[in-house]
Amino acid sequence: MAPASKIFESAAAALHDLRDGVSIAVGGFGLCGNAEACIAAIAASGAARLTIVSNNCGNQGMGLAILLKQRQVAKVVGSYVGGNPDLEQQMLAGEVEVELNPQGTLAERMRAGGAGIEAFFTPTGAGTVVAEGKETRTIGGKECVLETAIRTDFAIVRAAKGDPLGNLRFYRTARNFNPLAAMAGRITVAEVDELVPVGGLDPDDIHLPGIFVDRVVHVPDHKNIIEYRTTRPSSRSAT
Repeated sequence: MAPASKIFESAAAALHDLRDGVSIAVGGFGLCGNAEACIAAIAASGAARLTIVSNNCGNQGMGLAILLKQRQVAKVVGSYVGGNPDLEQQMLAGEVEVELNPQGTLAERMRAGGAGIEAFFTPTGAGTVVAEGKETRTIGGKECVLETAIRTDFAIVRAAKGDPLGNLRFYRTARNFNPLAAMAGRITVAEVDELVPVGGLDPDDIHLPGIFVDRVVHVPDHKNIIEYRTTRPSSRSAT
């Protein structure tokens, strides 16, 4: 018997059971590798009181910051606030709860959630405010902090290529957080730039196996916003 396809016709269809108060792990690094169609579908749904687990919850009013601007977010679990004035303003005003993590710790907490590891010890953050209220232990001569795994109700990610079974391949920097976010979700939706048939991805070229992906949406067109465009002056003199 052939395995069932995980293909959905749209991001909205793939997120049909989204509701108020859910937690969502979101891949992407800044505005790189954002699941743009899924973010738009969440914005259009009007779902409120969301908990977003993401590196920085968007930037410059774009990406996940769209949800902040619409006041759909109650809490952000992330590692970076700089460059996101919407998150900064709402955090300082007490409108959004923010839980900051060292970036590597955030990544490992999501990976641990997908791997079935409930908690782990890390020396990162020991002796700082990061360790306040957490169990610590000396391991290998180093003070370590106990960090718990992250598991979310949903995860939305974007991949460069995917097949109907949810096997995914990511593009460069987008590989930083997308695979880990996908692992953390109980229901994971992947939007893919290119949809290939089963067998169209070489097994050695798969970055995330389909066991971690529940729903797939083909989204060939993205804005691919550049956060800060930096160029150097032309070396050619003006004529």
